Amino acid sequence: MAEEKGKLPAPKKDGLTYAEAGVSLEAGDEFTARIARLVRETPQTGVISSIGGFSGLFSLDPGVCPNPVLVSSTDGVGTKLKIAFTLQRHDTVGIDLVAMGVNDILVPGARPLFFLDYFATGRLDPARHESVIRGIVEGCKDAECALIGGETAELPGMYAPGEYDLAGFAVGIVDREQIIDGSFIRPGDVVIGIPSSGLHSNGFSLARKVLLERLGYSLTQYLPDLQCDLGEELLRPTRIYARAVRAVLSRCEVRGIAHVTGGGIPGNFSRILPEGVKAVIWKESWEMPPIFQLIQHGGKIDPGEMERVFNLGVGLILVLPESEIETLGKVLRPPLGKWIRIGTIETRREGESAVLLT
Repeated sequence: MAEEKGKLPAPKKDGLTYAEAGVSLEAGDEFTARIARLVRETPQTGVISSIGGFSGLFSLDPGVCPNPVLVSSTDGVGTKLKIAFTLQRHDTVGIDLVAMGVNDILVPGARPLFFLDYFATGRLDPARHESVIRGIVEGCKDAECALIGGETAELPGMYAPGEYDLAGFAVGIVDREQIIDGSFIRPGDVVIGIPSSGLHSNGFSLARKVLLERLGYSLTQYLPDLQCDLGEELLRPTRIYARAVRAVLSRCEVRGIAHVTGGGIPGNFSRILPEGVKAVIWKESWEMPPIFQLIQHGGKIDPGEMERVFNLGVGLILVLPESEIETLGKVLRPPLGKWIRIGTIETRREGESAVLLT
């Protein structure tokens, strides 16, 4: 008997299922249930949606600032994930993901509001991948922002077994009149460096090339210079500067902020400097952490190349008037962190570089 026109044929008894194609809907449901519990641990003020919906909803308090501007950023963790895969340790890369996005939106003076993540893997392992989300939750709590939603994609054939990729999206708020864009930076201003926690999430392709291939170190090898295993050092989470910046902005006039990522101090600091000024950075004002020294010596890397690739121990830069230093010292102290006076702002002549490391 012919099939009725427009009607789909009945499925065959031996027909394929989505699970046989590599995607487990049951694992996805389990994963969603696991992370829903975690998400509630992040700050929820302003959140008016729940995990599992089609979108995240966030209500802006009209009293936050008179002329609000939303600030957004997106980033990933890069090849630092390779270290996590090898060591089967997944609880720190989520912190890195939050840090890379949140630290960027601090640059114009924004306060983080919420964060979303994109998680993609070949086959979902709810227990293992919950560790990643735990890191994201920890990062959001440190940044005092809500994890409002995300996407989990199970993509068979796209990733090697046990591997995944991450992307993050941070949104913050700043009053239009309070936006920090570097335009008020003047000669005589002071350059302040806030220490990094290590490599953060940049330069790992070069770091892995030197440490694992050229020097032949194992990730589980204890290195006296680092006072820990190499893998522990490489997975040290990126520092989140939200609390420190918020405290400083509440008390001090800040004329410029730069997040030091790929491109190092010269590449990132130059992005906020106005025409006619240059930053003179005193390299001897801080000690380069051992991990950077190990990479430089082991790879015989030119100092200029190191400066262009790594943060060298300075993860965030602030520019303030000289008159604000005393107040800064009262505000920025443990547990918020410490700071170092690393340079000064001078007049830039034609043909000079915007950032000079001396």
